Amino acid sequence: MTQNIKAIDQSEKLWTQDFVIITFITLFTFIGFQMLLPTLPIYAKNLGGGDTSVGLVVGLFTFSAVLIRPFVGYALDVYGRKSLFLLGMLVFLLCVLAYIWVPSLLILFSIRFLHGFGWGLTSTSASTVASDIIPKSRIGEGMGYYGLASTIAMALAPALGLYIIKEFDFSILFLLSALMILFSIILSFKINYKTVNQSRPKFNLMEKAALRPTMVIFMITMTYGAIVSFLALYADQRGIENIGPFFTVYAISLAISRPLFGRLADKLGFDLVVIPGIICIMTAMFLLSQASTMGMFLLAAIIYGAGFGAVQPSLQALAIVATSPQRRGSANATFFTGFDLGIGLSSIMWGAVAQVTGYSLMYLWAAVPAFVALNIYFWTGRIDNKGLSR
Repeated sequence: MTQNIKAIDQSEKLWTQDFVIITFITLFTFIGFQMLLPTLPIYAKNLGGGDTSVGLVVGLFTFSAVLIRPFVGYALDVYGRKSLFLLGMLVFLLCVLAYIWVPSLLILFSIRFLHGFGWGLTSTSASTVASDIIPKSRIGEGMGYYGLASTIAMALAPALGLYIIKEFDFSILFLLSALMILFSIILSFKINYKTVNQSRPKFNLMEKAALRPTMVIFMITMTYGAIVSFLALYADQRGIENIGPFFTVYAISLAISRPLFGRLADKLGFDLVVIPGIICIMTAMFLLSQASTMGMFLLAAIIYGAGFGAVQPSLQALAIVATSPQRRGSANATFFTGFDLGIGLSSIMWGAVAQVTGYSLMYLWAAVPAFVALNIYFWTGRIDNKGLSR
């Protein structure tokens, strides 16, 4: 009987036209997004901001995304995917173009806050569309491959963004980012979107079935917030002018680990993937705290990429499969609320820590949230694994 079930599962097609399209949309959207992550802190510095202002550039964006996600999740389950998806990308596009004319930090913070609404709409909608398309029996593998789009963007976009502002200017950066979003909007009309249930589910700020993986990813992305907000500044302090190769190596490691660990999670269970992944993240943060050469930074990138590639898609898969199809929008919203909160709150927090301790000790302290995540998963996440196996 088990063999028959496996045969049926393997026959379920993953690489459909819709899956390919949503993956490419995510690729272009994330390129537009990732180009701005390491460069907007520099933009804020050029406008006269300090470390706290740098943290706010990331934190305000994340805070607004978190505010809107629960409502987006509910709306996706009630009104459907397409209109919200298009609205989010339109807001995203307009905000990126508006960065070109920013005259002060206050205006930058205001646009960044609005940009977060667009990102909350876009990313929640895209993940929900993807989870509609992927067969449930191949959810770990499917989310792993789907995540390759953001991984490839991580490999190309941060280094590309840093190169553009070094060789050209910020206006070219923002125009190229906007072009990526425009491509995504065009492609979005080609998807066959799932028809939602006409009944209205009860509105909840959080999807309870997705809370366990959400708590874990919240702690994990607190480590990521330290990287995206301050790594370029930390590396410059260490005498490394271009830290772009870190993001490239990190993304390559992520690209290799995502589908590999996704398939392992489907076959062997999530414990054997998530627990070693969290340990890798802790190790990488320690290495970053000691890094003084490009070689040490790149070693940390490899280990962090492998760890994050194991943890993130597995936790998202847990959030999806634990929820009914009628609540997938809310489940994705809950998961990404934890994801965004971890980055946003930690970006502000690490900015304050860095002012007191310096960047090196800040990265050492950044290993603590990963240790907390390990304990949360060990005592609560394992229950999800057992529930899935029945």
